[in-house]
Amino acid sequence: MRQKIKQYLFISLGWAFVVLGAIGAVVPLLPTTPFLILALACFAENSPRFHNMLLHHRWFGPALQQWEKNHTIRHSVKKKVYLLIIVTFGISITVLWGRPWLQLMLVGICLILLWFISRIKESEHLPP
Repeated sequence: MRQKIKQYLFISLGWAFVVLGAIGAVVPLLPTTPFLILALACFAENSPRFHNMLLHHRWFGPALQQWEKNHTIRHSVKKKVYLLIIVTFGISITVLWGRPWLQLMLVGICLILLWFISRIKESEHLPP
């Protein structure tokens, strides 16, 4: 009984992280990849079907496979992430023109996010 509750809890958490990751694909302040990595971890032992579904997803699968194998991302993916962060935060900062405190907060969050991304190890190769 306890095992079933644990399994359902992790599957529910996994799907919540997938939803947050999907929202994060369009909302600048919400990251996509960390939520999908958390979903992958929730599904790893509790739902092999959902775990494989994420690993073989057309868009996110290769990056998640690489992360699961050696905790790295490709340099090209990292460059795209930098560009996406800068563009989305730039748009948000522009929309908030005339509100310097909110703009400064967004600049700070953007710099912290860029710093965290810069610390992730890179690899040029996809997993086999």
